[in-house]
Amino acid sequence: MYLIADFDNLHQVLRSLYDEMMPLCSNMIGIAKAIAGLGALFYVSARVWQSLARAEPIDVYPMLRPFAIGMCILFFPSIVLGTINSVLSPVVKGTATILETQTFDMQSYQAQKDRLEREALLRNPETAYLISNEEFDKKLESLGWSPSDLATMAGMHVEKGMYKLEKSMRDAFRSLLELIFQAAALIIDTIRTFFLIVLSILGPIAFALSIWDGFQSTLTAWLNRYISVYFWLPVANLFGAMLGKIQVLMLTKDIEALSNPNYIPDGSNTIYTVFMLIGIIGYFTIPTVANWVIQAGGMGNYNRNINQSSKKAGNLAGATAGATSGNIRGRLKIK
Repeated sequence: MYLIADFDNLHQVLRSLYDEMMPLCSNMIGIAKAIAGLGALFYVSARVWQSLARAEPIDVYPMLRPFAIGMCILFFPSIVLGTINSVLSPVVKGTATILETQTFDMQSYQAQKDRLEREALLRNPETAYLISNEEFDKKLESLGWSPSDLATMAGMHVEKGMYKLEKSMRDAFRSLLELIFQAAALIIDTIRTFFLIVLSILGPIAFALSIWDGFQSTLTAWLNRYISVYFWLPVANLFGAMLGKIQVLMLTKDIEALSNPNYIPDGSNTIYTVFMLIGIIGYFTIPTVANWVIQAGGMGNYNRNINQSSKKAGNLAGATAGATSGNIRGRLKIK
């Protein structure tokens, strides 16, 4: 709970960082106006000269393009960024609501499962003393002081210690996976915020260059990339909601099984661990999925680096999982 809250605060800091950096767009507007003004002069002059040289009437409509782009540059934070963010922000809010709903359901089901799992272990006389000090003391009191009873007492202490050690290792590994999972989401959000800030601050320059002949595609490329990067967060929210729904379905089945008085849980979280590993790797595919929604060129190298990073993260998480599970199995065999 505290881990999730801390990462939520970091995501909020990134939102605030984007808002704080937006006034820097005004510093680029002056430079962009000079570039746009010079580009508009050459743009209009070339077309007027071509019409006069061909003895054709001058078409005024195409010459309005530099002036329209110039108006966008003058009011870039409000007209361009304000309009795009206002149109796309409902998508972010909608997906965030879906994620919050699934996260709340998962937490409530997890608490219910933990309670039922404890009750199931308490029902079994062979495992009750492992999790309850009262049951442990009662079992000790029922024993005598014969050599066999003393051996049984020693075995009980060893079994309880092994159970606590095994549970601590499982909890530690689970916490590690949750930390890596939240860190992967934070990495994607940090890179997204960095890209948006760079595109926003240098946006007026991109608009100004699009006036020049040969750079007209700069405007559409900027829009494609900005919208594509903006969609990283909605895609991440949907991915998190999907993982949350999967965990809710798994917890529901576990709760149904624990409702049976004859069911004895084994205490392992293998399926949960597998889906955490899938989630860690899956977060690094978000830029590719966002590019499917909005086709943005010029980002192939980044996507390739992200895919390589995801493979390395998967190998690291898999190696950690194998080492931890191997240690647990080895201790169980010794037990």
